[in-house]
Amino acid sequence: MIRTHSGKGLSWWQWLLSMPIRHLQQAIGSLGDLLRTPVSSFMTILVLGISLSLPATLHLFVKNAQQISAEWESASQISLFLKTDTANAQAQTLVQRIKTFSEVQSVRFISSDQALAEFKRFSGFGDALAYLDSNPLPATIIVVPKPRYSQPKATQELLTKLLTERDVEQGKLDLEWLTRLQAMLKLIEDIVLALALLLCLSVVLIIGNTIRLAILNQRDAIAVMKLVGATDAFIQRPFMYTGLWFGVFGGLFCCLVVTILSEYLSVAIVNLAELYQSSFALNSLTFSEVVIILASAIALGLIGSYLSVKQHIRAIEPSAD
Repeated sequence: MIRTHSGKGLSWWQWLLSMPIRHLQQAIGSLGDLLRTPVSSFMTILVLGISLSLPATLHLFVKNAQQISAEWESASQISLFLKTDTANAQAQTLVQRIKTFSEVQSVRFISSDQALAEFKRFSGFGDALAYLDSNPLPATIIVVPKPRYSQPKATQELLTKLLTERDVEQGKLDLEWLTRLQAMLKLIEDIVLALALLLCLSVVLIIGNTIRLAILNQRDAIAVMKLVGATDAFIQRPFMYTGLWFGVFGGLFCCLVVTILSEYLSVAIVNLAELYQSSFALNSLTFSEVVIILASAIALGLIGSYLSVKQHIRAIEPSAD
């Protein structure tokens, strides 16, 4: 037998059947309490949603920046400049040997004559180059590494390996800017994480303070409930559901704000990308990210309400009058 707060005994199966009903009643009752104070409830939800939307928006920015960075990494390539006395037959032999490397995806050979023709066509100095006695440009081999070897460190190791070839005079790998970009993205990730922790702490404090005020407003009713035998757990339950509802609505408002911002910025980003002949589009929140935001908001709401009810409801005791 299980004894309830009213003193009545219940069997195990009756208790199991009654618990979901009681939880549902208290959850609906706490939602009704929020609706009875719409202004203050809306203001609290607004503050919670905005507090959560800032780190969520920054996460969205970092995610799209990482996508762009990944595309640039995949397009990384190595330029090998051969010695000027290298014959085309030797160069072709080197090309075939480089193709056998496990790190290499593709190889393109540009002869010295092709390089000079392209330089004349794009540089605008075609007439001046006609007075040269010989071709000063070396033959070039463009090496594109496989995606898994396109990271800066792996590509640098591949360049070092290619420079050991005797026909290679010089190699060029312009990935220093990409390394700096990755360092900046890592710094931004750390800032977003620190900011998210601070804002989550503020959400817990806001919900805790809101629940504290609700408890103080019902201090006399809580004292009467304890006087008739209600347990602390029974009294705490509606306030816990209030924190849960704040988390649900705050998380939904956060997702709405982030979605509106992403859609607003997406139009401007698409127009900018078209000017550079790019098809980049801003990625919005995925379903899993929405679920994570809602779960995090609910968890913060429950933590804030739990800390508040544990401290304040326990301190309320019926008077001896």
